[in-house]
Amino acid sequence: MMNEENNMKEEIMKSDCPVCGGKNTLEVRNKTDNIPYFGDILETSVVCSKCGYQSSDNISLQQNDPSRYTLLINDTKLNTRVAKSQTATITIPELGLKVEPGPKSQGYVSNVEGILTRFEEAVIRALTLEGEELSKEVEDNAMRILQLITNIKIGELTTELILEDPFGNSVIDDDDANKELLSQEEADKLETGFTTIDQ
Repeated sequence: MMNEENNMKEEIMKSDCPVCGGKNTLEVRNKTDNIPYFGDILETSVVCSKCGYQSSDNISLQQNDPSRYTLLINDTKLNTRVAKSQTATITIPELGLKVEPGPKSQGYVSNVEGILTRFEEAVIRALTLEGEELSKEVEDNAMRILQLITNIKIGELTTELILEDPFGNSVIDDDDANKELLSQEEADKLETGFTTIDQ
């Protein structure tokens, strides 16, 4: 089945469920779309009518020049739009924070405050997971990072945010953001979140 409304093409297929083994109970929907900041993407969703298993993923179909965006962030930049593809790495060097893409990495559009909140939530989640096993040194470092994030949000700290994408599908949408192209060597050192095969 093809649906071409609004430039979207949707394909629906039936398959066996990898979870419950149901025969032809898994509906697989593939749809292409054009999303601002990301360009052409493939949206895939699967749902099993027997056991309820479901999953979804979005994959960029475009490849641009590898790029790095840098921006000095503080309370005046909290609303700056950030589009992060599933292959991008986000770093705040002064805080020692870095998020690299993994196999389940997804792209999203947020703002600087949203990025800071994601880092805060990750630090808090790590503290919670460690529980009683947490060393004083790790706890002190986590609390320092949380305080630095707060300082950025209230304007007491200005620091650098770096967004790197080996496929060039990410952007920091701010006039003050510095964009530079990465060399192939620099791009090759970045994680992509999926296996690439060089031939």
